[in-house]
Amino acid sequence: MSLSVNCEGKTDSEVVELAKENPDYLACLMERYEEKLFYYIRRISFFSKEDIEDILQEVFIKVYKNLNDYEDSLKFSSWIYRITHNHTVDEIRKRGGKKTAISLDKDDLFKFIKSGVNLEKEVAVREKMNKVRAVIEQMPLKYREPMILRFLEEKSYDEIMDILKKPKGTVATLIKRGKKMFLSQIDPRIHSL
Repeated sequence: MSLSVNCEGKTDSEVVELAKENPDYLACLMERYEEKLFYYIRRISFFSKEDIEDILQEVFIKVYKNLNDYEDSLKFSSWIYRITHNHTVDEIRKRGGKKTAISLDKDDLFKFIKSGVNLEKEVAVREKMNKVRAVIEQMPLKYREPMILRFLEEKSYDEIMDILKKPKGTVATLIKRGKKMFLSQIDPRIHSL
């Protein structure tokens, strides 16, 4: 993307302030977040590439319309992930939660396995990729999403709290239960973390 404005060296908050005055700066935010948000939507939903691109376009429209409501007491990344989360969950509900196939690549699956779960010694990764994918697909969204935010998106607990609008204890509980659910499905011999 060729930008007509210079965003280099500017923080997200600075770019937001500039975008409030000049909408061309929204392109900077789109450039910074488009790929990350695409993969985030892909990871938590079962939507096709085209559907994800449509959702992403709607997310950026919402971001632009609500730019004046952004408060820099919240990290911009948490704010935009929250908008993406809400819109994606709304789309999942609208479509009745129809599943096609969750779209995680091998790097995602490997990160998911390695991310604090440390199953390397317990599981031969190559043999388990399909099982990992199936387990992730079957996890309820309330567990799948915090797990993806934590281990694939590498968000802090505070950022996850802001994105999901849940207290830290709830986030920690959802991640703990999600890990336990994940582990019990991957290897039933594992009973606790």
